[in-house]
Amino acid sequence: MKPFSVLRRAMQSSATRGLSLALLATALFHNVDAAAADPLVVRIGVATQGYGDPPTFGGSPDATAQIQHRYEDALKAQGVQVKWFFFKGAGPAVNEALANHQLDFADQGDLPAVLGRANGIQSHIIAANGVRTGIYLAVPAGSSIKRIQDLKGKNVALFRGTNLQLVADNVLKANGLSEHDLHILNLDTAAAQAALVSKGVDAAFLDFSLFKLQRQGLVKIIYSSRDAGPQYTRQSHLLVLPEFEQAHPDIVQAVVTAFVQAAQWSSDEKNRAALFSLWAKSGTPVESWEDEFHGQQLKERESPLIDPFYIARYQKVADEALALHLIRTPVKVDGWFETKYIDHTLQTLGLQKTWQPYDADGKVAPN
Repeated sequence: MKPFSVLRRAMQSSATRGLSLALLATALFHNVDAAAADPLVVRIGVATQGYGDPPTFGGSPDATAQIQHRYEDALKAQGVQVKWFFFKGAGPAVNEALANHQLDFADQGDLPAVLGRANGIQSHIIAANGVRTGIYLAVPAGSSIKRIQDLKGKNVALFRGTNLQLVADNVLKANGLSEHDLHILNLDTAAAQAALVSKGVDAAFLDFSLFKLQRQGLVKIIYSSRDAGPQYTRQSHLLVLPEFEQAHPDIVQAVVTAFVQAAQWSSDEKNRAALFSLWAKSGTPVESWEDEFHGQQLKERESPLIDPFYIARYQKVADEALALHLIRTPVKVDGWFETKYIDHTLQTLGLQKTWQPYDADGKVAPN
């Protein structure tokens, strides 16, 4: 082979390798750019199964925000996506997802959050979400059970680990009973409803979902804990994991601002009919929401304020959970609540007088 031909082939081979390396480098840079362009996804967990496609829920400012796409709209300009995750296993299932860092925000009740904190889940509660919510005791249609004391020795459904449990325990205690005096069946909401209707249990402690069954003549509600006072109610919240909060404080502020705006809309009596129709998308009919909020102003229940009553209730739940051996480690609420996001929103939007705070005893405090 002539020297010139060898040289030419060598040059062509070198050029081909150079082109290949250049294309590879270009592809790598494009992949890096594509990865960098992937939108941030905010993951919100909700301690309920949800209903419909896409799933929805009702009864709180967070539910209003979800149905009205308020978080999505607030974060759209930043290119941030929002994904919702619903958990049939309620608060305990949300805790598992939080422990595995599968969520950034969570909507759950007081007792599950206390259980999570006792087991090392670090979080900041950034808004009250569904406050002063009672529980109900229902029995099958035609039952001879008329009062709490009649539950002794009976089969009673109770979703343990949720914020129903401690209220139910306090109700039993006030009537001279405890869980040990009953045969407790740990059933989730759907299973408890089915067992109640089929008379597989003698009674069930549940929530507003009972009103639909009562209207159908399948069960009878014989007790409402809210009638006994605010100490027999349960609280819920919106929380954020610290690592997300530290990395994205601007997004946390945007979420809280949208949350407070949803709470404002949900608290306006002019929106009562529209609100219940909105929440009816969750599968709970308007009539059930009317029963649930009968005799109460919306702003009593839709307040986002982390006030002295709210903080005191969480400490009380923690103390009671320890006394009942639901947790082994004492839980203190100091440092758990982060109010700067709500404070900023209330001041920025001029909403300081929209909701009245409650004192530690559950009485309206001067605003």
